[in-house]
Amino acid sequence: MFAERVLHRLVRFGGVEVVLPDGREIAASGRDGSRFRIRFRSWMDLFRLPFQPTLAFAEAYMAGRMTVENGSLHELVDFLYANQVDAEATGPARVLRKIMFPVRRFWQHNTTFRARRNVKHHYDIPGELYELFLDSDRQYSCAYFPREGMTLDEAQEAKKRRIASKLQLQENQRVLDIGSGWGGLALHLAKFHGVAVKGLTLSSNQFEIASRRAADDGLSRQVAFELGDYRNESGRFDRIVSVGMFEHVGLSYYRAFFETIRRCLVDDGIALLHTIGRSAGPGVTDPFIRRYIFPGGYIPALSEVLPVIERTGLQVTDVEVLRLHYAYTLSHWRQRALAARDKVLEIADERFLRMWELYLSGSEAAFRHGGMVVFQIQMAKKVDALPLSRSYMSD
Repeated sequence: MFAERVLHRLVRFGGVEVVLPDGREIAASGRDGSRFRIRFRSWMDLFRLPFQPTLAFAEAYMAGRMTVENGSLHELVDFLYANQVDAEATGPARVLRKIMFPVRRFWQHNTTFRARRNVKHHYDIPGELYELFLDSDRQYSCAYFPREGMTLDEAQEAKKRRIASKLQLQENQRVLDIGSGWGGLALHLAKFHGVAVKGLTLSSNQFEIASRRAADDGLSRQVAFELGDYRNESGRFDRIVSVGMFEHVGLSYYRAFFETIRRCLVDDGIALLHTIGRSAGPGVTDPFIRRYIFPGGYIPALSEVLPVIERTGLQVTDVEVLRLHYAYTLSHWRQRALAARDKVLEIADERFLRMWELYLSGSEAAFRHGGMVVFQIQMAKKVDALPLSRSYMSD
């Protein structure tokens, strides 16, 4: 049987039993490892798997046509990634990936209209959902875990402190926060470093919440949020920071993004970009992520980012690669979301919960096994804008 041959070829360790729609079972096992049993109720899902592995798997699970009968979804997804059962693993999927690679810019053609629409798709869902799994400051980006045993709140505070240290802030400086989210970083910089911050977001939900938080903290005169696109910014700033937003820019707009930074940064200014990245070179966006989670999104390789920075005349002064930090962050988010399952179902339906569980589990596995990392790229216009050693960077 073709399906059984494929299964045997792909499973290098552990084991999996697959119950087919007609009740027959196929199985494969490798070296020692976890054992899983999954059941498919539709032949169409099985037929799609070799061509669209992640999308077919996800849609079958979301619709209840595929269930995990032994082990959890998170454990199964981690097992699949560790066995490299992904879009690279099968012949048809590999061919489709090669076809999609040249046209990937089409999916990322993020004009100002499409950018706003894409942001609305993900960030303007009910805010209560984010409260259920994020930290108390609503940081929706990779936390920083310099020590073992840190809580999510502690790690997110450590992330903000590290970013602030890399910006080398001085009191009364003007800071631009591109993609300011729910305002946590901007408020932190204003509160602890005495700077004035302008935050840009395309999400109405985030804008309203961030503005309310600034007012509640008595920082409205120091921190201002704006519904606006980075491409339209014309102000001048001493520091520019962007955390967790660059993934939405799209390859075709990288030059516009970094030209905005160069144009808006004063001559002795410093900028910092915090973004998810690929450690194994350029790729394509996972079809499940593109359709259901981040339409228009793309995770870049350094080789796609640094040349653009060079061409815009900015100096790259430091690059830090945060490896497993996002895996730890996503693990916290996943556990919190599942612990709040009943509350999630009061706001959304079972299909949404399954989709979100897949998103968090798959993303965590990608950071553990799939070559996903986080880059922090520090930039300046002048080579002497920063100290010569990295000792100023805080943990």
